Amino acid sequence: MTTPILQVKGICKYFGAITALENVDLQVSAGEVLGVIGDNGAGKSTLMKTISGLNPASKGEIMFQGKPVKFNTPRDARDLGIEMVYQDLALAGNLPIAQNIYLGREPTKRFGLINRIDHKRCLEMSQEHLDNLKIHVKSAKQKVEELSGGQRQAVAIARATAFDANLVIMDEPTAALAVKEVSKVLDLIKRLKSLNVAVIIISHRMDDIFAVCDRVMALFHGRNFAEDSIKETSHDELIGWIMGTTQNKNGISQ
Repeated sequence: MTTPILQVKGICKYFGAITALENVDLQVSAGEVLGVIGDNGAGKSTLMKTISGLNPASKGEIMFQGKPVKFNTPRDARDLGIEMVYQDLALAGNLPIAQNIYLGREPTKRFGLINRIDHKRCLEMSQEHLDNLKIHVKSAKQKVEELSGGQRQAVAIARATAFDANLVIMDEPTAALAVKEVSKVLDLIKRLKSLNVAVIIISHRMDDIFAVCDRVMALFHGRNFAEDSIKETSHDELIGWIMGTTQNKNGISQ
């Protein structure tokens, strides 16, 4: 059996007297798409922020590529190839696509004793990366503010995968998109899967979960509630998981 690229065991997260996560387990393998569902306040985003280093866990263990790791900052997670695409995307609309993709991590070239940004190389690398992911825009020179919602989401995903990402976490990647743009983003997720990148998706859209996920897990009140292969579930069952009313298949008592 293949060792999961990420294993989360017994993760707890406390904010003062508030328990946001209690003994949560999760695992995902390379080339697998895992859907994470649950009602508002179930702990989905908190769990993902813990995995990505934004909110370090209060208790529990994280194993990455078979080794125990501890993330105190997002940089710690990024250094291992874990990237998170937040719902607000955090793109600079007044900057070109290329600069958004490599912002803060631009290629440089040396002039005497000074290192300067290599804008030509940045543009070339960006276009090559966009082409590899089959993201269609006019040019990597195009400003983000000129893009559609789906294209902006694609650029955010391109930025997350520009530095050999092993795992990409997406928070509601299609929530604000028109129907036509949703399919393009889902195709991009399938493309990442084909490149052996592990993907975790938080989504309220059941159609998206069934379109791209291999497996789905539900959180309820900050705890594991249910988990199964997407082929063994149904829309109605997942809705029951979200509401905490359907008997889960892991025997977890609520």
